[in-house]
Amino acid sequence: MVAAVETGQQEWAAIGRQYSADNVRGFAQVLTTLVPLAALWYAVAPSASISLWLTTAVTMLMVLFLLRAFVLMHECGHGSLFFTSRLNRAFGFVFGIVSGMPQFVWSKHHAYHHATNGDWSKYRGPLNIRSVDEFRAMTGTQQRLYLLVRKIWMAPFGGFQYLIFNPRFTWVAGSVAFVGHVLKGMVARPRVPLRTLAGSFKTPYWSDAREYWHMFFNNVVLLTVWVLMSLWIGPALFFSVYLASVSLAGGAAMVVFTVQHNFEHSYASGSADWDSDEAAMKGTSFLVLPRWLNWFTANIAYHHVHHLSARIPNYCLAECHNQYQHLFTDVKRIRLSDLPKSLNYILWDTRSRRIVSAAECRQQPGLA
Repeated sequence: MVAAVETGQQEWAAIGRQYSADNVRGFAQVLTTLVPLAALWYAVAPSASISLWLTTAVTMLMVLFLLRAFVLMHECGHGSLFFTSRLNRAFGFVFGIVSGMPQFVWSKHHAYHHATNGDWSKYRGPLNIRSVDEFRAMTGTQQRLYLLVRKIWMAPFGGFQYLIFNPRFTWVAGSVAFVGHVLKGMVARPRVPLRTLAGSFKTPYWSDAREYWHMFFNNVVLLTVWVLMSLWIGPALFFSVYLASVSLAGGAAMVVFTVQHNFEHSYASGSADWDSDEAAMKGTSFLVLPRWLNWFTANIAYHHVHHLSARIPNYCLAECHNQYQHLFTDVKRIRLSDLPKSLNYILWDTRSRRIVSAAECRQQPGLA
């Protein structure tokens, strides 16, 4: 099995090298995302003076461009939007501001997902999937709550928590704890250098100083933008549009990401017999989307190709899929109409190594 995995990885590394990032195409993607977003924000105040329905239309368009911005932020984290590393870092930070997410920190966590894709004992996805045994150990109320918060219509609330609340809360909570740790240390051990006291601080919110400073600058710049935008068009109008658009875009991103790994009987192994290539083929789906929606999602629908070689730029994923489509016959294809059904598969059956639905769990008492 190990030899087979190594061979597969080598083959896909060779295929991935055929599709290199291009700075010109990267800049084109940046401009076609940020310029329309800026124009839509410029149109918010005039639209509100004409009709709230017009403002709603502007907001919904904004959702699509914010979804694209989030995927491009993800692309920068893989170092695949631009050929130049500095450009990926710079625009990754910019897209992190637009998305409300400290990009450097997010990308490190996302890299862990790629390194463990299909190993559900290490990574449970954005919905924090439980195993069948864990689900059965819950009370009836806990089971209903577990299922409720994972309904598709709850996605905007998840988007709010994911992109707006959590990044601000973790930064503030961690910073307050850090200051308290240093102050207590100064009182208890006044002769210990400040750098030593700071270095002894531990938190689940960041792993090192570099992560903290990325969180710091992301939040400071974003909060400054919030203030300036509130002064420009008024806080009520700004936050109404901002909270709605970011929450909807975040919810859409979570749904897209989830169904690309959670679908009927998708591959879900434990660490002992995990196979990364099998996980990419049988634990990652291909979302069949219309061309316009592929553009707004920066081709993330070709997720099976992305997981086999994350260095392939988004603007080359469709080409790679078409060229090597004979290799993807076993990849699950999901259409937009399949999304609600796919989101029912939110339990990990550890014995059969697959994702199952709560209905299957209840109908088959012997499952897992």
